[in-house]
Amino acid sequence: MPIETLAHEIGKIAQNDGNYQTSIPQLSLYRRSVKTEPMHCIYGLGLGITAQGAKQVTLGEQVIAYGPGQSLLTTVDLPVVAHVTRANLAEPFLGMMLTLDASVLMQLATEMDLPPLPREQAPRVISLSPLEAPLLDALTRLVQLLNEPRHITTIAPLIQREIMVRLLSGPHGPYLRQLVAAGSPSHQIAQAMAWLKQNFSRDVLMDQLAARVHMSPSTFRQHFRTLTGMSPVQYQRQLRLQEARQLMLNQALDASSTAARVGYESASQFSRDYSRLFGAPPQRDIKRMQHLSDGRGMQSAS
Repeated sequence: MPIETLAHEIGKIAQNDGNYQTSIPQLSLYRRSVKTEPMHCIYGLGLGITAQGAKQVTLGEQVIAYGPGQSLLTTVDLPVVAHVTRANLAEPFLGMMLTLDASVLMQLATEMDLPPLPREQAPRVISLSPLEAPLLDALTRLVQLLNEPRHITTIAPLIQREIMVRLLSGPHGPYLRQLVAAGSPSHQIAQAMAWLKQNFSRDVLMDQLAARVHMSPSTFRQHFRTLTGMSPVQYQRQLRLQEARQLMLNQALDASSTAARVGYESASQFSRDYSRLFGAPPQRDIKRMQHLSDGRGMQSAS
């Protein structure tokens, strides 16, 4: 089944620019008819597909460009910068994001007869791979299922399990298995990142967080930076600032109230960090975001 079939199925549902949360809760579709500005966002455990057009994702110093025929897997919550690099009215960007269930992945990994992980296998939290035909076929069938609402609750979980089986046994498999292998450094760092996501507004000593996941402070910092391209403190700061931006956009909070809400004791420090990450002070950035949203729809797309 060619990638053009998947693009056609996405385009039938996403007929105008925007983000489409579908009746399959884990599946989102995206359409853009123009290239977009780089946008800070969080990618969780999931599979991103560009069916038409092209996109670029930046994690730290790592820049990943991908288009039709490729799949992008992220295994933990990652603050990234993403933007659509090829799109026009005749051939808009068409993409999808499928969120994956870590507990189902873990169960499937124990049931499958998978080869042992190579000792030299380098850990990775984001990976790009060619989109193999069986996986493309399953993804296309999942999108097509949206046209049969009465079958979604029974068939969608089966197709999603098939997709996860194919991911575990395909090129992305080693990175997923590192994530779900209890006791592996990737698994321990993923646990720490999940804790930080739930408690980003709390003041926490990183040595205490290292102890929480049973690692020495130096090993914890080394593995964290290897996996994410940033330190634990930088990761927590990005989580705080991403949440702050959403609060100001969606709840019309002022900068001082928002700073306190996300864990900052100093409003001026919050403003400095915010400007450094987003390129403008809070008030100016929010006005720009509102203008982009009103004028051309939301910018982020997976």
